[in-house]
Amino acid sequence: MTKIIAAITGVQGYVPEDVLTNADLAKIVDTTDEWIISRTGIKERRILRGEGQGTSVMGAEAVKKLLEKTNTKPEEVDLLICATVTPDHFFPSTANLICDKVGISFNASYDIAAACSGFLNALVTGAMFIESGRYKKVIVVGADKMSAIVDYTDRSTCVLFGDGAGAVLLEPSSDGLGLQDFILKSDGSGANHLIQKGGGSAYPPTYETIDNKWHHIHQEGQAVFKFAVTRMADVSAEIMERNNLSGDDVAFLVPHQANKRIIDATANRMGVGPEKVMLNIHKYGNTTAATIPLCLWDYESQLKKGDNLILAAFGGGFTWGSVYLKWAY
Repeated sequence: MTKIIAAITGVQGYVPEDVLTNADLAKIVDTTDEWIISRTGIKERRILRGEGQGTSVMGAEAVKKLLEKTNTKPEEVDLLICATVTPDHFFPSTANLICDKVGISFNASYDIAAACSGFLNALVTGAMFIESGRYKKVIVVGADKMSAIVDYTDRSTCVLFGDGAGAVLLEPSSDGLGLQDFILKSDGSGANHLIQKGGGSAYPPTYETIDNKWHHIHQEGQAVFKFAVTRMADVSAEIMERNNLSGDDVAFLVPHQANKRIIDATANRMGVGPEKVMLNIHKYGNTTAATIPLCLWDYESQLKKGDNLILAAFGGGFTWGSVYLKWAY
Protein backbone atom coordinates (compact mmCIF):
# COMPACT_ATOMS: atom_id res chain seq x y z
CA MET A 1 0.00 0.00 0.00
CA THR A 2 1.39 3.41 -1.00
CA LYS A 3 2.12 5.65 1.96
CA ILE A 4 0.25 8.96 1.98
CA ILE A 5 2.34 12.00 2.81
CA ALA A 6 1.08 15.54 3.40
CA ALA A 7 2.52 17.91 0.82
CA ILE A 8 2.38 21.68 0.44
CA THR A 9 0.65 22.31 -2.89
CA GLY A 10 0.36 26.08 -2.65
CA VAL A 11 1.62 29.02 -0.61
CA GLN A 12 0.49 32.63 -0.33
CA GLY A 13 1.44 35.59 1.83
CA TYR A 14 0.02 38.95 2.78
CA VAL A 15 1.61 42.00 4.38
CA PRO A 16 -0.06 45.36 5.08
CA GLU A 17 0.76 48.35 2.89
CA ASP A 18 2.01 50.66 5.65
CA VAL A 19 5.78 50.52 6.15
CA LEU A 20 7.51 51.39 9.44
CA THR A 21 11.20 52.05 8.77
CA ASN A 22 14.10 52.24 11.17
CA ALA A 23 14.20 55.98 10.53
CA ASP A 24 10.55 56.20 11.64
CA LEU A 25 11.38 54.37 14.86
CA ALA A 26 14.34 56.65 15.51
CA LYS A 27 11.84 59.49 15.83
CA ILE A 28 9.94 57.59 18.53
CA VAL A 29 12.66 55.95 20.65
CA ASP A 30 16.39 56.36 21.23
CA THR A 31 17.73 54.23 18.39
CA THR A 32 19.30 54.48 14.95
CA ASP A 33 19.10 52.66 11.65
CA GLU A 34 22.68 51.44 12.10
CA TRP A 35 22.00 50.15 15.63
CA ILE A 36 18.95 48.16 14.53
CA ILE A 37 20.51 46.68 11.38
CA SER A 38 23.76 45.67 13.12
CA ARG A 39 21.92 43.81 15.89
CA THR A 40 18.93 42.36 14.06
CA GLY A 41 19.26 42.72 10.28
CA ILE A 42 15.90 44.53 10.12
CA LYS A 43 15.45 47.61 7.93
CA GLU A 44 11.66 47.97 7.97
CA ARG A 45 8.47 46.20 8.93
CA ARG A 46 4.79 46.31 7.88
CA ILE A 47 2.05 47.58 10.19
CA LEU A 48 -1.69 46.86 10.00
CA ARG A 49 -3.55 50.07 10.82
CA GLY A 50 -7.22 50.89 11.27
CA GLU A 51 -9.81 50.50 13.98
CA GLY A 52 -11.03 46.93 14.44
CA GLN A 53 -8.42 45.53 12.07
CA GLY A 54 -7.19 42.29 13.64
CA THR A 55 -5.05 39.32 12.67
CA SER A 56 -7.96 37.66 10.86
CA VAL A 57 -7.94 40.47 8.26
CA MET A 58 -4.42 39.52 7.15
CA GLY A 59 -5.06 35.79 7.44
CA ALA A 60 -8.18 36.07 5.31
CA GLU A 61 -6.33 37.98 2.59
CA ALA A 62 -3.65 35.27 2.43
CA VAL A 63 -6.22 32.45 2.37
CA LYS A 64 -8.42 34.16 -0.22
CA LYS A 65 -5.50 34.50 -2.63
CA LEU A 66 -4.33 30.96 -1.84
CA LEU A 67 -7.74 29.54 -2.79
CA GLU A 68 -7.67 31.45 -6.09
CA LYS A 69 -4.09 30.45 -6.81
CA THR A 70 -4.70 26.73 -6.25
CA ASN A 71 -8.18 26.68 -7.84
CA THR A 72 -9.61 25.46 -4.56
CA LYS A 73 -13.25 26.07 -3.73
CA PRO A 74 -14.00 27.17 -0.13
CA GLU A 75 -16.33 24.21 0.36
CA GLU A 76 -13.48 21.80 -0.47
CA VAL A 77 -11.45 22.84 2.59
CA ASP A 78 -11.81 20.27 5.35
CA LEU A 79 -9.80 22.02 8.05
CA LEU A 80 -8.21 25.41 8.65
CA ILE A 81 -5.66 25.89 11.43
CA CYS A 82 -4.40 29.34 12.36
CA ALA A 83 -1.17 29.73 14.31
CA THR A 84 -1.22 33.04 16.18
CA VAL A 85 -0.49 34.68 19.52
CA THR A 86 -2.38 37.84 18.59
CA PRO A 87 -5.92 36.55 18.01
CA ASP A 88 -8.65 39.06 17.25
CA HIS A 89 -10.35 37.83 20.43
CA PHE A 90 -9.77 35.05 22.94
CA PHE A 91 -12.89 33.57 21.37
CA PRO A 92 -14.13 32.93 18.79
CA SER A 93 -10.90 31.67 17.33
CA THR A 94 -9.16 33.65 14.62
CA ALA A 95 -9.43 30.55 12.40
CA ASN A 96 -13.23 30.78 12.71
CA LEU A 97 -13.14 34.42 11.65
CA ILE A 98 -10.84 33.74 8.69
CA CYS A 99 -13.17 30.99 7.47
CA ASP A 100 -16.16 33.31 7.68
CA LYS A 101 -14.33 36.06 5.79
CA VAL A 102 -13.42 33.77 2.87
CA GLY A 103 -16.65 31.79 2.64
CA ILE A 104 -15.48 28.54 4.24
CA SER A 105 -18.43 27.12 6.19
CA PHE A 106 -19.20 24.02 8.24
CA ASN A 107 -15.63 22.78 8.33
CA ALA A 108 -13.25 22.30 11.25
CA SER A 109 -11.16 25.31 12.29
CA TYR A 110 -9.19 26.30 15.35
CA ASP A 111 -6.14 28.22 16.57
CA ILE A 112 -2.77 27.01 17.79
CA ALA A 113 -0.65 29.20 20.08
CA ALA A 114 3.04 28.32 20.14
CA ALA A 115 4.50 31.79 19.55
CA CYS A 116 7.19 31.91 16.85
CA SER A 117 7.07 28.11 16.51
CA GLY A 118 3.33 28.22 15.93
CA PHE A 119 3.41 27.66 12.19
CA LEU A 120 5.56 24.53 12.54
CA ASN A 121 3.21 23.10 15.17
CA ALA A 122 0.17 23.91 13.02
CA LEU A 123 1.84 22.48 9.90
CA VAL A 124 2.61 19.18 11.61
CA THR A 125 -0.89 18.99 13.09
CA GLY A 126 -2.47 19.59 9.69
CA ALA A 127 -0.17 17.02 8.11
CA MET A 128 -1.30 14.37 10.58
CA PHE A 129 -4.94 14.83 9.50
CA ILE A 130 -3.88 14.39 5.86
CA GLU A 131 -1.75 11.33 6.57
CA SER A 132 -4.54 9.71 8.59
CA GLY A 133 -6.74 9.82 5.50
CA ARG A 134 -9.42 11.76 7.34
CA TYR A 135 -8.98 15.02 5.41
CA LYS A 136 -7.95 15.83 1.82
CA LYS A 137 -7.43 19.59 1.95
CA VAL A 138 -6.06 21.42 4.99
CA ILE A 139 -5.08 25.08 5.09
CA VAL A 140 -2.46 26.16 7.62
CA VAL A 141 -2.17 29.86 8.38
CA GLY A 142 0.54 31.67 10.30
CA ALA A 143 -0.54 35.22 11.14
CA ASP A 144 0.24 37.83 13.77
CA LYS A 145 -0.45 41.51 14.35
CA MET A 146 2.50 42.09 16.65
CA SER A 147 2.05 45.86 16.53
CA ALA A 148 -1.01 45.34 18.74
CA ILE A 149 1.11 44.15 21.67
CA VAL A 150 4.35 46.07 21.12
CA ASP A 151 5.34 48.86 23.50
CA TYR A 152 6.66 51.57 21.19
CA THR A 153 8.55 53.19 24.06
CA ASP A 154 10.65 50.04 24.56
CA ARG A 155 13.45 50.10 22.01
CA SER A 156 14.55 46.55 22.85
CA THR A 157 11.31 45.10 21.45
CA CYS A 158 9.61 47.69 19.23
CA VAL A 159 12.37 47.47 16.61
CA LEU A 160 11.88 43.72 16.17
CA PHE A 161 8.28 43.06 15.27
CA GLY A 162 5.98 43.57 12.30
CA ASP A 163 2.61 42.35 11.04
CA GLY A 164 1.89 39.78 8.36
CA ALA A 165 0.30 36.48 7.38
CA GLY A 166 1.12 33.43 5.30
CA ALA A 167 -0.89 30.36 4.35
CA VAL A 168 -0.21 26.97 2.78
CA LEU A 169 -2.48 24.29 1.34
CA LEU A 170 -1.77 20.71 2.39
CA GLU A 171 -2.94 17.79 0.25
CA PRO A 172 -2.17 14.04 0.07
CA SER A 173 0.87 12.97 -1.92
CA SER A 174 1.74 9.42 -2.94
CA ASP A 175 5.01 10.14 -4.77
CA GLY A 176 7.18 10.55 -1.68
CA LEU A 177 7.13 14.35 -1.74
CA GLY A 178 5.95 16.39 1.22
CA LEU A 179 6.58 16.32 4.96
CA GLN A 180 9.27 13.76 5.74
CA ASP A 181 10.08 14.28 9.42
CA PHE A 182 9.64 16.72 12.28
CA ILE A 183 10.91 17.52 15.76
CA LEU A 184 8.83 19.69 18.12
CA LYS A 185 9.99 20.66 21.61
CA SER A 186 9.07 22.96 24.49
CA ASP A 187 10.36 24.09 27.87
CA GLY A 188 7.95 26.03 30.06
CA SER A 189 10.70 27.10 32.45
CA GLY A 190 11.61 29.77 29.92
CA ALA A 191 8.20 31.45 30.09
CA ASN A 192 9.24 34.55 32.00
CA HIS A 193 12.01 35.37 29.53
CA LEU A 194 9.53 36.05 26.72
CA ILE A 195 5.95 36.69 27.77
CA GLN A 196 2.83 38.82 27.52
CA LYS A 197 2.04 38.70 31.21
CA GLY A 198 -1.34 40.38 31.32
CA GLY A 199 -4.69 39.64 29.73
CA GLY A 200 -5.10 35.96 30.52
CA SER A 201 -6.75 34.22 33.45
CA ALA A 202 -3.69 34.64 35.71
CA TYR A 203 -3.62 38.41 35.32
CA PRO A 204 -6.88 39.64 33.75
CA PRO A 205 -7.00 43.30 32.72
CA THR A 206 -6.96 45.79 35.59
CA TYR A 207 -5.71 49.33 35.99
CA GLU A 208 -2.58 47.82 37.55
CA THR A 209 -1.83 45.44 34.65
CA ILE A 210 -2.28 48.29 32.19
CA ASP A 211 -0.09 50.68 34.19
CA ASN A 212 2.59 47.97 34.44
CA LYS A 213 2.43 47.40 30.66
CA TRP A 214 1.79 43.69 31.19
CA HIS A 215 -0.30 43.60 28.00
CA HIS A 216 2.82 44.29 25.93
CA ILE A 217 5.65 41.95 25.00
CA HIS A 218 8.27 41.49 27.71
CA GLN A 219 11.54 40.01 26.50
CA GLU A 220 14.83 39.41 28.26
CA GLY A 221 16.92 39.71 25.14
CA GLN A 222 20.16 38.07 26.21
CA ALA A 223 18.48 35.02 27.74
CA VAL A 224 16.23 34.52 24.71
CA PHE A 225 19.13 34.97 22.29
CA LYS A 226 21.24 32.39 24.16
CA PHE A 227 18.47 29.79 24.17
CA ALA A 228 17.41 30.49 20.59
CA VAL A 229 20.90 30.18 19.11
CA THR A 230 21.46 26.85 20.83
CA ARG A 231 18.04 25.24 20.48
CA MET A 232 17.29 26.24 16.87
CA ALA A 233 20.72 25.13 15.70
CA ASP A 234 20.57 21.87 17.67
CA VAL A 235 17.17 20.81 16.38
CA SER A 236 18.08 21.65 12.78
CA ALA A 237 21.28 19.62 13.00
CA GLU A 238 19.40 16.76 14.68
CA ILE A 239 16.78 16.43 11.95
CA MET A 240 19.49 16.45 9.28
CA GLU A 241 21.50 13.79 11.10
CA ARG A 242 18.62 11.39 11.56
CA ASN A 243 17.68 11.74 7.88
CA ASN A 244 21.29 11.34 6.69
CA LEU A 245 21.39 14.81 5.15
CA SER A 246 24.45 16.98 4.66
CA GLY A 247 24.57 20.68 3.87
CA ASP A 248 24.96 19.78 0.19
CA ASP A 249 21.65 17.89 0.26
CA VAL A 250 19.66 20.87 1.53
CA ALA A 251 18.24 23.24 -1.07
CA PHE A 252 17.14 25.81 1.51
CA LEU A 253 17.05 26.47 5.22
CA VAL A 254 13.75 28.21 6.00
CA PRO A 255 14.38 29.80 9.40
CA HIS A 256 12.14 31.81 11.66
CA GLN A 257 13.03 35.45 11.06
CA ALA A 258 13.79 36.67 14.58
CA ASN A 259 17.37 37.88 14.35
CA LYS A 260 19.93 37.53 11.59
CA ARG A 261 22.63 36.44 14.04
CA ILE A 262 20.46 33.52 15.18
CA ILE A 263 19.78 32.59 11.55
CA ASP A 264 23.49 32.72 10.69
CA ALA A 265 24.39 30.53 13.67
CA THR A 266 21.80 27.93 12.64
CA ALA A 267 23.04 27.88 9.03
CA ASN A 268 26.66 27.50 10.17
CA ARG A 269 25.76 24.57 12.43
CA MET A 270 23.99 22.89 9.49
CA GLY A 271 26.86 23.51 7.09
CA VAL A 272 24.58 25.52 4.79
CA GLY A 273 25.94 28.55 2.92
CA PRO A 274 24.17 31.94 2.92
CA GLU A 275 22.94 31.36 -0.64
CA LYS A 276 20.77 28.55 0.75
CA VAL A 277 19.16 30.56 3.55
CA MET A 278 15.75 32.14 3.03
CA LEU A 279 15.90 35.67 4.39
CA ASN A 280 13.34 38.46 4.43
CA ILE A 281 13.78 39.81 7.95
CA HIS A 282 15.15 43.03 6.49
CA LYS A 283 11.78 43.98 4.99
CA TYR A 284 9.22 42.38 7.32
CA GLY A 285 10.92 42.08 10.72
CA ASN A 286 9.71 39.35 13.06
CA THR A 287 6.10 38.52 12.19
CA THR A 288 6.09 35.62 14.68
CA ALA A 289 3.96 32.76 13.29
CA ALA A 290 3.97 34.32 9.80
CA THR A 291 7.73 34.37 9.15
CA ILE A 292 8.19 30.88 7.69
CA PRO A 293 5.20 30.90 5.30
CA LEU A 294 6.18 34.42 4.20
CA CYS A 295 9.65 33.10 3.38
CA LEU A 296 8.18 30.25 1.34
CA TRP A 297 5.99 32.78 -0.49
CA ASP A 298 8.90 35.10 -1.24
CA TYR A 299 11.14 32.27 -2.48
CA GLU A 300 8.46 30.17 -4.19
CA SER A 301 9.76 30.93 -7.68
CA GLN A 302 13.20 29.59 -6.72
CA LEU A 303 11.92 26.26 -5.42
CA LYS A 304 12.02 23.11 -7.52
CA LYS A 305 10.03 19.92 -7.19
CA GLY A 306 11.89 17.53 -4.90
CA ASP A 307 13.98 20.20 -3.14
CA ASN A 308 14.95 19.34 0.43
CA LEU A 309 13.88 22.09 2.84
CA ILE A 310 14.61 22.38 6.54
CA LEU A 311 12.18 24.61 8.43
CA ALA A 312 13.32 25.77 11.87
CA ALA A 313 11.91 28.05 14.57
CA PHE A 314 12.27 29.12 18.18
CA GLY A 315 9.72 31.07 20.19
CA GLY A 316 8.29 32.11 23.53
CA GLY A 317 7.23 29.41 25.89
CA PHE A 318 9.91 28.30 25.16
CA THR A 319 8.97 26.38 22.02
CA TRP A 320 11.18 25.24 19.17
CA GLY A 321 11.28 22.72 16.37
CA SER A 322 12.27 21.73 12.87
CA VAL A 323 10.53 20.18 9.88
CA TYR A 324 12.10 18.35 6.97
CA LEU A 325 10.04 18.37 3.80
CA LYS A 326 10.48 17.74 0.09
CA TRP A 327 8.96 20.46 -2.04
CA ALA A 328 6.07 19.00 -4.03
CA TYR A 329 5.73 21.29 -7.06
